[in-house]
Amino acid sequence: MGINDESEIEAGLQIGPTELGMVRIHVEGDGFSIPMDFDPEEAEEIAEEIRAAAERARATSQGGKGGKKRR
Repeated sequence: MGINDESEIEAGLQIGPTELGMVRIHVEGDGFSIPMDFDPEEAEEIAEEIRAAAERARATSQGGKGGKKRR
């Protein structure tokens, strides 16, 4: 499955600090639980990647026309 493949899977997402000073991203769904721990620097890099992807997605959904949605 790739980024552009749609899925019917539903999952919950939790993000927060652990008692050991790590940042945990926890994904949980029907029959699975995936805890992923990152040091704070890695978590900041992930956050930057998410922000950059959001900007690209916004530009795509707006047709790259400075905030106007395509009709």
